[in-house]
Amino acid sequence: MKKLYLYLLASALLSIVVLGWLIDTFNQQALSAEDEFVWQRNITGGFIKQLERQPATSRVDFAKVISKEFSLDVSYKNGESLALPAELKNEMFSDKGLLLEDEMGFYLLKSSRQLIPDYIELRLNKTQQQQNSDVLLTLLFYSGVCTFMWFILSPLAKRLNVLTNKAKQFAAGDFSTRINSDKFTYIKDVELTFNAMASKIEKLMAENKLMASSLSHDIRTPVACMRFALDAAIDEPDIKKLRNILFRMEKDLDQMEDMLKSYLSFATLEQKSHLLNFETVQASQYLKDVSEQIQPKLKKADLNLLTELNVNFNVTADLHWLARAITNLLSNACDFAKSDIQISSYDDAQFIYIEVEDDGPGIAPENWHKVFSPFFQEENHRNRAGKSYGLGLAIVTKVVDWHHGRASVSQSESLGGAKFTIRLPKRLN
Repeated sequence: MKKLYLYLLASALLSIVVLGWLIDTFNQQALSAEDEFVWQRNITGGFIKQLERQPATSRVDFAKVISKEFSLDVSYKNGESLALPAELKNEMFSDKGLLLEDEMGFYLLKSSRQLIPDYIELRLNKTQQQQNSDVLLTLLFYSGVCTFMWFILSPLAKRLNVLTNKAKQFAAGDFSTRINSDKFTYIKDVELTFNAMASKIEKLMAENKLMASSLSHDIRTPVACMRFALDAAIDEPDIKKLRNILFRMEKDLDQMEDMLKSYLSFATLEQKSHLLNFETVQASQYLKDVSEQIQPKLKKADLNLLTELNVNFNVTADLHWLARAITNLLSNACDFAKSDIQISSYDDAQFIYIEVEDDGPGIAPENWHKVFSPFFQEENHRNRAGKSYGLGLAIVTKVVDWHHGRASVSQSESLGGAKFTIRLPKRLN
């Protein structure tokens, strides 16, 4: 919007300068029409000579007589009340006199050395040509204002029309609608905001559809198990066997409860993005503290955690959510590592890098672009024993997006398994 404000300000200043110049030009042309009042100047000179012969006490009455006899708007004035610069007053003693203009028209001031400080004033009517010039000048002024406003506002109207049409398309269900950038636009910020909003809504809609289909698919198994168990329990006369059936049903209910909690937690995750609290800490110590959170799981799986942490830089982030993303990666590595997990960090001029590697089976390269998608799980070797619903890595990529960073996956060169990399900018915009 700054561009719009600058263009409006520039157009206003330009219109003032250009139209002011036009007004001055036409005014000068109007004032240069002094030759049209030649006979008035001459007759005023004759009045001055007649007044010089009159006694000072009768000059006012004599001017009234002249005005009446010749049907002229001429009057004798006291010069002591005339507020004019000395240069202009001197012009009244010239042959042409001093020609001035006000809202009523022109008036001619003339005097002589014998009449000082008094003078005579002759009112002059504007000619038709001068009146036409005034009308033309007014028309030019308003036409100029309209032209400048059209020149400035026309591109704005076009871009607003584009924005309106795109918004209607988006409201009609076309979530892929975007506004193509144009360098001749004053509302680039609005258009970029619309595109960002559209992308976010499109992503949320896709995630909601995926979550709904995934939930409906995943919940069928425990529901079917409970249905079979319930039918068996109804027909089972043995109390001991009945209790075993109810115990299995309780496990199925726990699985459904865990599943629903995970899905609802992910569904409400986006609402927390505006509550981020950014802090700056020393990176290596922070990563050591985060790694401590995963120690119980490391001990249970009998795994070793290797660290290669650079101590020469800080990290600025929401420490809670970044820790959540890193522990998700570490927990994911614990599920598939054979003996070793490694966490490392380093930086360059613009970014901070955090890497988590394991010596497990890794991830197939053809699935690298899918692994951060919600509910995605590899079927060939990924761990199914744990309560995993394919949301851990999706949460990682969401948190990294909140920090304007990027999460990626590749193969570990040192351990041979999967390597997850979080790249964060050193300065958040």
